[in-house]
Amino acid sequence: LEFSIDSFFVVTSGALVFLMQAGFAMLCAGSIREKNVRNILLKNMLDAAVGAVVYFLIGFAFAYGDGGVFIGSNQFALGMLDPNMYATWFFQWAFAATAATIVAGTVAERCKMEAYLCYSVFLTGFVYPVVTRAVWDVRGWLSAFVTVGSGGFQDYPLFGVGMVDFAGSGVVHLTGGTVALVAAIILGPRIGRFTDEQGNKLKTPGDMPGHSVSLQVLGTFILWFG
Repeated sequence: LEFSIDSFFVVTSGALVFLMQAGFAMLCAGSIREKNVRNILLKNMLDAAVGAVVYFLIGFAFAYGDGGVFIGSNQFALGMLDPNMYATWFFQWAFAATAATIVAGTVAERCKMEAYLCYSVFLTGFVYPVVTRAVWDVRGWLSAFVTVGSGGFQDYPLFGVGMVDFAGSGVVHLTGGTVALVAAIILGPRIGRFTDEQGNKLKTPGDMPGHSVSLQVLGTFILWFG
């Protein structure tokens, strides 16, 4: 009974996190011009669908598989994983997809679909799992859960406390936010915002309002709920 209740709680919590995908999709869709709505919605779908496949194949193994401090080396495609951990996999995948989707709004209207697909695969398959292992796995070098015999690089947490992450503020949001910042620097602003199509600087920034306040508010409330 205790295990069933725990599993139900984890799956329900993961479902709430997964629902935030809809929140990000609506917020992004309402905040950009109407001509690009289909593009941003497809990118949000890619984060969830492609992210699920990649995290299933390699992401979870890198984050929680047996191995060293930096990365795991088994449990690929959930092989050798205790079936009692399947709920945990779902919960962790929901967070991985959320970390990827954070970037979607940052690169909206100025990133090719092929490039975004490559980014989504790399983030959910490698970048996010490595950060996850460092902070949330008992063997991670930043983990607050390192104890004698846990397999970490030492027998106590870093500086005696390790990194205490609250609700994914560092593992999920800081990781996604950092990637978003790098992407924004690489891509630059949208054409017509500060420069024209020839690259000439505009005297005043171009106005690019979102096309639907209703979708923005709907997305905000879904994210708030999640």
